[in-house]
Amino acid sequence: MEYLLLDRLSTLSHPQRMAVFRLLMRRCPDELPAGEIAAALALKASTASVYLSTLTQAGLITKRRDGTRLLYAVNLDATRAVVAGLFSDCCRGRADLCPPQFADLLGTLASSENRKFNVLFVCTGNSARSIMAETILRDLADDKFTAHSAGTAHRSELNPFAVEMLKSKGHDVSHLHSKNLTEFQGADAPMMDFVFTVCDRAANDDCPTWRGQPVSGHWGMPDPVKAQGSEAEKRLAFHQTYGSLHNRLTAFTALSFEALDGGSLQKKIDAIGKEAVTKDQPA
Repeated sequence: MEYLLLDRLSTLSHPQRMAVFRLLMRRCPDELPAGEIAAALALKASTASVYLSTLTQAGLITKRRDGTRLLYAVNLDATRAVVAGLFSDCCRGRADLCPPQFADLLGTLASSENRKFNVLFVCTGNSARSIMAETILRDLADDKFTAHSAGTAHRSELNPFAVEMLKSKGHDVSHLHSKNLTEFQGADAPMMDFVFTVCDRAANDDCPTWRGQPVSGHWGMPDPVKAQGSEAEKRLAFHQTYGSLHNRLTAFTALSFEALDGGSLQKKIDAIGKEAVTKDQPA
């Protein structure tokens, strides 16, 4: 067992192998094709293949063939074994040796009757998907959640089709504006309870650690801004995105947060993110 731990630590000691591993950790439980991994980390295909092979041989990630594609995902059992190997003395009367953030990984989400949860939706430009998610959640359950959104790359204007879609559904858009992620990373920023990425590019970005260890989730979906064709076809793409977000957020707000431990809550949020993008539109 000690040899296996040393082998895995040695594998992760290489900066670019660690970058691949961290990317797959951020996207957990998603399976990513090798091409997306290479593109996200600006690696040559051949180089990425070598790193993926080494991580697979060490048991840190898994590989599955899907047709002509090879899909990779983090091996959580192996990852937990590495952490347990490093901090094996924590349960032997020396809890003070364990980092504070590991003290209650599966505790229930702290809450009180009058407390509202802070939720942040992140995408690349904060012009469409994250703005729509922020607005939908605010109108679905403003009594329980304070909704925010931001982009990893600043955009000065909201997408007009997104604004039109929200207006057509009766949402107030007068207060909406594009925001950069840095606005939520300062000492004065609200502490988040949940952080959701709604596009793959934002999920692949190496974001800083959030204060308070919020529950995170990836609810990726196609970017309606990139839809091609007539204006009617473009509006249909936003229509589908709105419907998918509305369905996911309806399921999210229905969860019994106070009754779920961290592990159970994370599984439910991951399951919501796996739901297919709907083609139906809420009335």
